[in-house]
Amino acid sequence: QVQVVESGGGLVQAGGSLRLSCVASGPTFSSYAMGWFRQAPGKEREFVAACSSRDGNTRHADSVKGRFTISRDNAKKTVYLQMNSLKPEDTAVYYCAAKLTSDPWVWQFENEYDYWGQGTQVTVSS
Repeated sequence: QVQVVESGGGLVQAGGSLRLSCVASGPTFSSYAMGWFRQAPGKEREFVAACSSRDGNTRHADSVKGRFTISRDNAKKTVYLQMNSLKPEDTAVYYCAAKLTSDPWVWQFENEYDYWGQGTQVTVSS
């Protein structure tokens, strides 16, 4: 069983930055594709960014492209989401997800992921 735990959320002013971290337990972190999703109040959960288990492939949603960057450190079993130039519309609960796979692909749909964290709140004030 893999446990996924997010951290790093908080309150920040518009234009500011935050870095979210996600630790996935288990011996085979390098075999997991990782993704970040978010859910704003009253809205459905949406894709934010994802990275492949190997080959360094990444994808970012158009709404965050150029502002957010996903990265991973396999030695620390951690994936990061660096969020810059934050906007009030980025306010949401951010979820980290893991998918066990040997493929070098990036996965952007919720039902493709096997394990989820509990989420971390990000609030951007105007």
